[in-house]
Amino acid sequence: MSTILITGSNGFIGKNLQKKLLDQGHTVYGVDITHGPKELGWQQTLNSGSMEYARCDISHYRQIERVFDALPKIDYVYNAAAEFGRWNGEDYYEQLWTSNAIGTKNIIRLQEQHRFKLIHFSSSEVYGDYEGVMKEDVMDKVEIKQMNDYAMSKWVNEMQIRNSGLLHQTETVIVRFFNLYGPGETYHPYRSANCKFCYHSLVDLPVTVFRNHIRSSCYIDDACSTLSNIVSNFKAGEVYNIGSNEKHTVEQLVELIWQLTGAPQSLITYADSEVLTTKSKSVDTTKAESDLAHNPVWSLEKGLEATIGWMRAFYGFG
Repeated sequence: MSTILITGSNGFIGKNLQKKLLDQGHTVYGVDITHGPKELGWQQTLNSGSMEYARCDISHYRQIERVFDALPKIDYVYNAAAEFGRWNGEDYYEQLWTSNAIGTKNIIRLQEQHRFKLIHFSSSEVYGDYEGVMKEDVMDKVEIKQMNDYAMSKWVNEMQIRNSGLLHQTETVIVRFFNLYGPGETYHPYRSANCKFCYHSLVDLPVTVFRNHIRSSCYIDDACSTLSNIVSNFKAGEVYNIGSNEKHTVEQLVELIWQLTGAPQSLITYADSEVLTTKSKSVDTTKAESDLAHNPVWSLEKGLEATIGWMRAFYGFG
């Protein structure tokens, strides 16, 4: 079994991933900017007897350095800490670039010293508005123009990791997520479309639906099962798409959510394509299926039912 650190451990992906890794018998630590003791130190979490965390902002080198000084030798780091979302990147670009670019650089510098294996979380947004099937090697063959600050920061991180591998022989696997959703993703206007639409339908808030946008939503449990398998089959230098092969339009997504919640159709306004947003995300997950046993089993309808049920309970909607 391995000793693992998750950055962003209390975020949507991090808190779901830690359960998978603990179930496999690994020793897991977490750092997160949003929760933790006031002074740096390790403290048992409330929901797990074996998961420990500390408050830490990875964009501040001293903070994350102290974490590594306090811990036993770390075998793997899952770097989930990041600012999320294209409009978040427009409105709060200072935080996004500091967290995503400088924060990742700090992790890389510590990787060069401590020689842990890194699993870095990137995004399907790096593919820009590429019109074909999004295979991992597209980025090596086609000049892609990322469409927003969030996407650009994710590609910058991948380039930083590549350069460290060439200069310092660091070992990293990169994963690119395609529209993850599910229980545990609390609502915020900058969160995923799936989360936003589910929440709006439950509280009767209006939504704008942009036509002709195709997505492949991947349920969080399916994604984290795949992520947890990386430790046992780590191949340095590989990049993996993690998504679902069940494609849908955004219109179909909203129609299904509205059917499941019974929300008024009058809340929905349709509009043309959204600016700075990828129109079609057609994902190829062959490599993840082969190397990491990626096998999405949650249908969109089943996943949305679980998500809506969790939201009702979490927010007390009844």
